[in-house]
Amino acid sequence: MSSKNDLKLGLFIAAAGIVILFGKLGVFGFLGRNLWPLVLLLPGLFLHVLFFNRRASASVLIPAGILTVYGLLFGFCNTWGWGLMKYLWPVLLLGLAVGLYEYSLYTSPRTAGLSGTAVILGLLSIVLLIFSWLGTGALYLLGAILIAAGVWLITGTGKSRNRNKWNRGW
Repeated sequence: MSSKNDLKLGLFIAAAGIVILFGKLGVFGFLGRNLWPLVLLLPGLFLHVLFFNRRASASVLIPAGILTVYGLLFGFCNTWGWGLMKYLWPVLLLGLAVGLYEYSLYTSPRTAGLSGTAVILGLLSIVLLIFSWLGTGALYLLGAILIAAGVWLITGTGKSRNRNKWNRGW
């Protein structure tokens, strides 16, 4: 054998040894367990890039929106626990709504029916998400935020210099 072939064979054998060693150390298992949502997120983002670089038609926005939202949802659940899925399942409907709405925005003959369907599906998803949160402490946080906003408006911290801005004509 020539030295060039010996070099290639040596690199191949060393690479195979590294792969086997990393496999035995659990590196690939760790990556597979923790980073698998990227398998959904990256193609979704790639499809967005293809469309916005004018290399694909608007029809790729439907799977792009769905894959991106699902990748983010599964990444969130993979990081903070799959028990959250019992509260976050309406986001699955939201992924479909995002994909349809993006398509309806960028398709050449805009269809109001598709936009309306996407908006209704998105609102349904948000309403179901709120109902799924009713049994959690998230509504306590929302209540505290609303109380703070009301107190902020009552005390006048947010008042502008023009006091008659909102009550002109009264």
